[in-house]
Amino acid sequence: MMTRPDRSPRLRVVAIADADSFVKWSAALVDSIPDASRHLLLVRTPLLVSADQEHAALAGTGFTEGSVTRLEYDGLAAWLARDRPDVVVISGRGPFVRVVQRQIDRVHPRPVVVTGLPGMSIPAQRGALLYRRHSDLMVVHSRREMRAFDELGRRLGAPVNLALATLPYARRKDAGSSGTDLVFAAQAIVPRAAEDRRAIADLLRRAALADPDRRVVVKLRSRPERGETEAHQELSRYPELLHDRPANLVFSYEPMAEALTRAEGLVTISSTAAIEAMARGIPVIALDMFGVKKAHLNTVFAGSGVFGGAEDVIARRFRHPHPLWMRDNYFHDPAESTCWGQVHDLVARRRYGQLPARPIPQPRGGPLHLAWQRKSVLGADDHTLAGAVAVAVAAPVVRAILTLRRFRGRNGAMTWSDDTTDFTVSPARHQDPIVRRRQTALVAVD
Repeated sequence: MMTRPDRSPRLRVVAIADADSFVKWSAALVDSIPDASRHLLLVRTPLLVSADQEHAALAGTGFTEGSVTRLEYDGLAAWLARDRPDVVVISGRGPFVRVVQRQIDRVHPRPVVVTGLPGMSIPAQRGALLYRRHSDLMVVHSRREMRAFDELGRRLGAPVNLALATLPYARRKDAGSSGTDLVFAAQAIVPRAAEDRRAIADLLRRAALADPDRRVVVKLRSRPERGETEAHQELSRYPELLHDRPANLVFSYEPMAEALTRAEGLVTISSTAAIEAMARGIPVIALDMFGVKKAHLNTVFAGSGVFGGAEDVIARRFRHPHPLWMRDNYFHDPAESTCWGQVHDLVARRRYGQLPARPIPQPRGGPLHLAWQRKSVLGADDHTLAGAVAVAVAAPVVRAILTLRRFRGRNGAMTWSDDTTDFTVSPARHQDPIVRRRQTALVAVD
């Protein structure tokens, strides 16, 4: 049911999201705004969080049941027109950001539009920037990310208004390592190859057998058997790879913050959970068993001192990051985080009619392309005839484009094969289907 929440006259902020990692990030980010009235809109897409995922994502924030609304995409503009927020934070994959901003373009007066990414964003990616370039402000979370996205915007001829904010999970808690669990933060697409995921499963099994008195906890984000999804499609799932496992190797779907309360250390390839652990003083191993590459999203840890291999995991030789690396990567002085000051300035300009609109331009291809963009995000939740026609007509073209991309723009300077830069001007390496529970040609590109 669409309701207008009881909101105070303070800065009125609405976060809009769908998938679990984006719900977690936007809720934590908005929760950090001082003296603000907050609400969260969950838009129905094939990636929408389940009730359990929502509970895990909102754990530790001030969001309650009354401050969260689930609604259909077509009801979004009307809801915002009634609520009249000052600021909207759009949190989702690039195509989601684009179609949501099209709805916001229909709202008068138009709120300040803020976008961002839900964790570590090195390398800065082409799609991440281009899909968000029409927002008033794009949030990044480290000085290194500021440099990378600024340079990427110049290279692409698409400068963006960047703002530095402390990553919500990087707020220091200084709890230290007091538990005994080895927590592995699983990722849906890192590593992607089935043989690499089998190698990790085997490593976790060996780590558990090496010390039967201590647990190895595989922290997962979704249960497909319950209809749950994630922002990216996982092709080889650890519960399937570890169906035959020691008793002390267990799976967990609890919030990461809870898993870390019992952690001796955290292991991952490139999950933002590493930053969450570091903030608590919990040591980390960033696995380099497949190399340090942009493709594994782990070049961000270069110079951190936390890289380790299989034997380090088995022996539980966790590491703490170097202080100089921390200052440039997610643990800068909080005084450098000017995001909310910039937001207040934008709101003031808006109130005086001095904030120019930044509408999403109409795509080449006209109404059919618009229908495709909508259908590619909403999937089965789009019931329009235009969407059905767009799938029939555009799907073969999109497949051809994606096939071509696999062979172009992957090599050379500043691409995915160039591990010396913190950004990539080439398209995303992988495209996930949005409708995942049946065969479909729908694809979103980020």
